[in-house]
Amino acid sequence: MDIIKAAASRYSTKAFDADKKISEENIEKVKDLLRLSPSSTNSQPWHFILASTPEAKARIAKATSGFYVFNERKVLDASHVVVFCAKTAIDETHLSKLLDQENADGRFASQQAMEGQHKGRSYFVNMHRFDYKDAQHWMEKQVYLNVGNFLLGVSTLNIDAVPIEGFDARILDEEFGLREKGFTSLVIVPIGYRSVEDFNASLPKSRLEFSEILTEC
Repeated sequence: MDIIKAAASRYSTKAFDADKKISEENIEKVKDLLRLSPSSTNSQPWHFILASTPEAKARIAKATSGFYVFNERKVLDASHVVVFCAKTAIDETHLSKLLDQENADGRFASQQAMEGQHKGRSYFVNMHRFDYKDAQHWMEKQVYLNVGNFLLGVSTLNIDAVPIEGFDARILDEEFGLREKGFTSLVIVPIGYRSVEDFNASLPKSRLEFSEILTEC
């Protein structure tokens, strides 16, 4: 699919067809999209939960109780559900893991190049940790880069999706023991195929005009 057509046709799905499932071939592509997303300095401060069974989706749906119950059916009826999580701290262990992976993947022509990458990434990480003191916010922004990349990416596979912030992160974090593992949940993204009852599918896309959002110079 042409990427502009995908961007124009994708929308936030309000109701999923519970009987339609994403193929295993496309689920492998969905997983690749999660892994291949860009992030600042290739920091990758994230973790994902990919739920496919009714039992797993029900565990995630616990976080859509009470005030957020309007999101429950989206989670339960979707083919699969992805939970995007952010690290709660970024430390030397993670930085070393990133560097080792980059080295194993052949990104460095020399030891000097590897040391330069580590020094540069550490500079920005420590700037947010110690100077700006906004490391958590900075890491969450990287996760949102992934969410945007993911939403457009799945649309090119003709997969419907909806990003959900309306849930109780405390419940979801506790259900999967995320905080003990050094993560916290940020966004739930059910994916699958729209129901014929989805009112939002037939509504026109609405965006501000270029005159409002774009300065060309």
